[in-house]
Amino acid sequence: MSWIKDNKFLVALAGGTLLGVIVLFFVGSKGASRYEQAKEQFDAAAAEASSHESLALYPRAENRDGKNKALEEYRKATESLQAAFEAFRPKEIANVSPQDFTNRLKSVNEEVLKAFADAETTVPEGFFCGFENYKTTLAGGNATGLLEYQLGGIKHLLLALSKSGASALINIHRPPLPEEQGNAYQPQPNDVARPLPLEITFTGPKQSVREFLSSIVKLDPQYVVIRSLRITNSKKEAPRAADAKFDKPATAAPAAPASGDVFGGAIVLPGDEPAAEGAGEAAAPTPADSSRILAQVLGNEEVHVFLRLDILQFLPAKKLP
Repeated sequence: MSWIKDNKFLVALAGGTLLGVIVLFFVGSKGASRYEQAKEQFDAAAAEASSHESLALYPRAENRDGKNKALEEYRKATESLQAAFEAFRPKEIANVSPQDFTNRLKSVNEEVLKAFADAETTVPEGFFCGFENYKTTLAGGNATGLLEYQLGGIKHLLLALSKSGASALINIHRPPLPEEQGNAYQPQPNDVARPLPLEITFTGPKQSVREFLSSIVKLDPQYVVIRSLRITNSKKEAPRAADAKFDKPATAAPAAPASGDVFGGAIVLPGDEPAAEGAGEAAAPTPADSSRILAQVLGNEEVHVFLRLDILQFLPAKKLP
């Protein structure tokens, strides 16, 4: 104790040095742990960056240029597609008075009914081009423009059906549009066209189906897309072998012998002229009508067709970013 009292400076120096060593050790150990943690994070980030560099679209200069080129090609293709459908995009859909729309609807209905009557195609009772609810009521003034646009597409479809040779229009169903119920149509951000749905059911020969479907793709000025199609035979059972009635070919009568030739020309008596060559041959049998047989075997029944389609109203062209 006396030595400590006598050497206070040395004791203080030794204590301070020890304390400094302890502090330095503590700080060093903390720094080492932070270094190890930072190194682990760096190694993980470096490994992730290396994996990204191996990807096909890593943002190198050449990849950036290729991406810009692809975007430019996509832009041109999109603009070209929008331009191709420009002819089907209505310039303006303006509302008309409810009475004007009703008059237009009646005029179209009379034209379509006359076309069906001329083609001898039957229509359902109470037919009104799918707008049966407007027989006794007027359409809302805020929906007449869109309804008139849809009516134009329905008119072209029904006139095409009348020319196809269909035997009967069974039904036409037009789901109501939101505007008819006082609501507003809200297109999605990526929508380029608005569908106006329609369902048509008809009966006719197979040729009428081909004719009608071919006319749909040529419809002008509306653009129509077929969503679903169901075709069924009017007969549920396939033709049976017993349904085919094969006609027996008519056998020609043998040629009559020449006058006085009791032997049919086989023996020539003195003073007689020999028979002409082939004069005694029988005529060829008359062939049977194969068209009727094929119709019975292959089937000539009509088909029932259910068609769900959309008349597209193309929205204004989108401006690309």
